[in-house]
Amino acid sequence: MSNATAARPLPQRSLSARLFEWLGSMSLAVTLLIALALASVIGTVLQQNQPYNAYLAKFGPFWFEVFRVLGLYDVYGAAWFIVILVFLVTSTSICVWRNAPRMLRDMRELRTGVQENSLRNFRHHAQWTSATDARALAPTLAARMSQFGYRTRMETRDEHTVIAARKGGLNRLGYIFTHVGIVVICLGGLLDSKLYLQWREATGALKVETRDISASEVPPESRLPPGNPSFRGNVNVSEGGQSKVLFLNVRDGYVVQELPFSIELKDFRIEHYDNGQPKSFESDLLIHDPEHLNEPLAKTIAVNHPLIYRGFAIYQANFGDGGSKIPLRAWQLIGEVGKSQEIEGAVFKSLGFGLMGQKYTIEISDFRLFNINPMEGKDGQIEQKNFGPSVVFRLRDEAGQAREYENYLAPVPMNGHSYFLSGMRERIGQPMRFLYIPADRDGRIEGFMGFLARLHDREKITAIVEELMQEMRGATPDVADKLDTTARDAIVNVVDQFLAGGFDAIGRDIEARVPEAQRQAAMDTTFRVLQSILGRLYIQLHNERGWGDPTEDDARFLEDAVNAINGLSLYGSPLYLQMTGFTQIQASGLQITRSPGKDVVYFGSLLLTLGVFMMFYIHHRRQWVLLKPGKEGTLVLLAGTDSRRSLDFEREFEALRNRMNETLSNSPTAPSSPA
Repeated sequence: MSNATAARPLPQRSLSARLFEWLGSMSLAVTLLIALALASVIGTVLQQNQPYNAYLAKFGPFWFEVFRVLGLYDVYGAAWFIVILVFLVTSTSICVWRNAPRMLRDMRELRTGVQENSLRNFRHHAQWTSATDARALAPTLAARMSQFGYRTRMETRDEHTVIAARKGGLNRLGYIFTHVGIVVICLGGLLDSKLYLQWREATGALKVETRDISASEVPPESRLPPGNPSFRGNVNVSEGGQSKVLFLNVRDGYVVQELPFSIELKDFRIEHYDNGQPKSFESDLLIHDPEHLNEPLAKTIAVNHPLIYRGFAIYQANFGDGGSKIPLRAWQLIGEVGKSQEIEGAVFKSLGFGLMGQKYTIEISDFRLFNINPMEGKDGQIEQKNFGPSVVFRLRDEAGQAREYENYLAPVPMNGHSYFLSGMRERIGQPMRFLYIPADRDGRIEGFMGFLARLHDREKITAIVEELMQEMRGATPDVADKLDTTARDAIVNVVDQFLAGGFDAIGRDIEARVPEAQRQAAMDTTFRVLQSILGRLYIQLHNERGWGDPTEDDARFLEDAVNAINGLSLYGSPLYLQMTGFTQIQASGLQITRSPGKDVVYFGSLLLTLGVFMMFYIHHRRQWVLLKPGKEGTLVLLAGTDSRRSLDFEREFEALRNRMNETLSNSPTAPSSPA
C-alpha cells in the first residue's frame, strides 16, 4: 500500500443548488433588465393595441405577420414579456434573500477584531508614538472620531485596544431598497397585466369577438365580469346616452368589459382654434351606482383631469360623433337620372335601397364639422382652408364590396368657381380621389343634375342630332346622302359611350375600328361632334332656366360639367348623396382603467429612488485606531477605508489625521512624526 494519501474529490453540488445560484446571479439579472428595457422601447415606439387592419396597412402583409408572431402589437401582454417579468422578480428576490442578511449585519457591526497587519495594508493609514497610557488615551481619540460623525466602539484584547468607527450604514440599505423596489415594480406590472384575461381565454371561458356588432349583441362568452382585477378599455358615449360597458382590444378582435356602474354623458364641450383644429374639450358626466350612491355623482372631466371612482379611472381620451342626424338628398346617376328623393340619415345608421335590379346599403360612419385642407390662396401661397361640414359613408353592393365616400355640405370656392366635392376610395388607407361637380349660377347642384338628366334623355339627344344633321345637309349638300339613319345612330352611340366610360371609352372604340393612319382625324371629328351636342344641350337648359345671355362663367360651367361627367364612370356609385343640413350630436371618447398595481408601482418607484439616492450619495466608511504598548511608548495606528475611493474621503481622512496629530501633540510627551 502506498503511503501517499489519495486526493478526495470535491463535493458535487446538487442541481437545485446550482439552479438557485444561477437564478440569483448578477449576469442573469442584467440580461433580464436589458431585455425588459428593449421590450419597453418597442412598446413605446410602436403604438399598442390598435386594430390589426391599421398595422396591416402600415407594415404590409409580410412584416405584419412577423410582428404579430412576435407579439409586438401587445408587448406588455405578450407571454414572453410576462415570463421576463417573472424571471426578473425571481432572480432579484433570490439576490435579496442571499445578500440582505449580510448587508444588515454589516450595517450594525463595528469590527473590533481587526489585525495590525491588515490595518497597515490599508491605503489610508498613519501612526504615532505617545507616552500616554493607552487606556487614558483611547476615550480622547474616540471622542475625536465621534466629532466626524462616526459611531465608535472600544474593545481591549490582550495588550492592545481597538477603537472601531463606522458611518454611512444606510448605503447598504440603499442596495436592499433598490433591489426590493425592482421586485415591487415588477409585481405591480404583473398585477396590471392581462393575466386574468389570458387565463380565461386559455381555459376556454372567454372567446374574442371579431364581428362588427353592437355591444348588446355580443354573446356572454365574449364578456368579462365586473370583477376583472385590471383592464384598460375604451367606450364612446353620446350626449344624453349612457353606457355600462367598454371594449377591450384583443389582437384582431375585442371583448366587452362590464362595469359595476353606468356612465351618462350630460354635455360635451369643445373649443377650436381659428383654423378649426380642436383646442380643448371636456365632458360633464353622471355616475349612476344605486348600491353605493344615494344620488348620481356629477363630475366634469378634461384631458389630464380624470375622475377616480371606486378604483376606476375615467379619462377624457378623445371625441367623435354620437349619431348626428344627416338629412340627405339622393340623386340618381343611373336609371331615371336626375331624379331625387329625401332621405333621413344618421351616423352609424344603415340604409338599404334597390336600383336597376341591384341592392345596395348605405352605411353612414362619420360626420365632420370642420375639414381643414391645404389650398392655394390668391397670392399663390398654400394656406389652410376650412371646407365646411362633410359626411362619410360606405356604399356596399350585394357582393359585400364597399367604397368609401366623403361628401361636403356646401360648394367649395376654387379658382373663382365653386364645386360640390365628393371624395371616393376603394380601400381604407388609400388617398381620396375627388369628383368636382360645378355649382350653377344659383350656387346649387340642380344645374348640373339637370344637364346630366338631359344627356341621358334619348329623345332630346336624338332631336339635337337630327338638328345637327339638318344643318350639315344645308351646309354641305354633297354629303347629304351619307347622313342617314345609320349615321344618326352612330352619333347617338358616341354620346352613350361618353356617358358609360368617358372620353377614354370613345378613344378605345376608335382605336378598335379605325386604321391607325385615320385615327387622329376620326377622333378630332368625333370630339367636335360631341362638343357640339353638349353645347347645344346646355344652351337648351340655359334658356329654360332663364339665366339670360351666356357668359364666360357659363362656358366654364359647361367645361367643368363635362369633366365631372367624364369622371362619373370611375365614381362607382349609382347615387350622389347631397347633404342638405345636419343636427350634430357629439360623443365623448372615454378611456376607463382599473389598475390595482398602480399604487404598488408607485411604492416600488419610491423604494427604487430612495435606494439609488442612498447608494450614490451615502458612502459607507470605516475607521480604526489601534493602541498598543511598545518600548518607546504607546503605538497609535489610524487606518480607514471607504466603499468608494472618493476625494471626499481623502479630505476627511486628512482632516481626521490632523485632528489626531493635534490631540497627541498636547499629550505629556510629543508624538513622533506620523507615517
